[in-house]
Amino acid sequence: MHLLPLPARRFAAWCAVVLLASGVGYVGIRLCAELRTAVTPVLLALLGTALLRPLHRRMVAAGVPRSLSAGITCVAVVAVVGGAVYIVVAALIDSGNQIVAALRSAARSIADHFGAAGTSLDDLAANAKELLTKFGGTAASNVISGVSVVGETIAMAVLALLLVFFFLRDSYRAVGILRSVAPGGSADTLEAMARRAFRAVEGFMRGTTFIAFIDAVCITVGLLVLDVPGAVGLGALVFVGAYIPYLGAFLSGAVAVLVALADRGFVIALWALGVVLAVQVLEGHVLQPMIQSRTVQMHPAVVMVAITAGASVAGVLGMLLAVPVTAAGFGILHELRTRYEAVADGS
Repeated sequence: MHLLPLPARRFAAWCAVVLLASGVGYVGIRLCAELRTAVTPVLLALLGTALLRPLHRRMVAAGVPRSLSAGITCVAVVAVVGGAVYIVVAALIDSGNQIVAALRSAARSIADHFGAAGTSLDDLAANAKELLTKFGGTAASNVISGVSVVGETIAMAVLALLLVFFFLRDSYRAVGILRSVAPGGSADTLEAMARRAFRAVEGFMRGTTFIAFIDAVCITVGLLVLDVPGAVGLGALVFVGAYIPYLGAFLSGAVAVLVALADRGFVIALWALGVVLAVQVLEGHVLQPMIQSRTVQMHPAVVMVAITAGASVAGVLGMLLAVPVTAAGFGILHELRTRYEAVADGS
């Protein structure tokens, strides 16, 4: 090894470090995938804790017992999530037939202009009920598997909610537990890394939730003014999609524009597109710099790569978790770099 020049030895050392880190990361991802029923609730609970901790902290400061304040916070989460699900489902039920009828009308218009291609779309819309019936029959043949998936999802959701309660109630013990398991003299470094990672996730969740709420309200109001069917449900879809940066906003906005095109025609669809673009400009040039710049900063390319990697590992759930996990990783790296520079300057 000493026969090699110094640049070659450094290159080999960096290659070994990269390979080792990649191997450890791959093994960790595979373990998380195998233990997803336990890992997923923990990650979701950490995200929920990061979002709800300020409310819990204010209640404790007001004199409410920690257990009671954690319980009230969890009940509020159940009420908000349940209300949002009810609004989405009710909106889809109320406007589902209207949307299907609008799509059939749009298909006939396309058939008048494009012939066979539009006729195929019209046939597809006309036979939607038959297709759904066939799909339902296929799903019914796999009912045992479906029930298993639903039961697993419910179990993970309940476990995540219980973990949120315990994480909120016992958060003041986290530092002591972390320092007790830290090897050697690394307690201070480990605590600083954990605090920086949690602050990054907390800032991301708060900022994203606030931005998602503003986006959903603005787009819902715009769709209501344009008399687009299912405006409330589409607004709820925008709110959920905002937790997947860039891609979620694009998909939810595209759905809103397509529904406007199918029901209200080309001109109203252009107005709906203008509303969506105006909200996106507001988010990208005003809300994101004002809110997210104070919490966590990641380049858009890094965000897109993280979302793609998360989707390849865990589908939609991976897309939701990819950005906050990456934000936590960047927080840890920033803390390590700060400490390394401080040590280097001191020496």
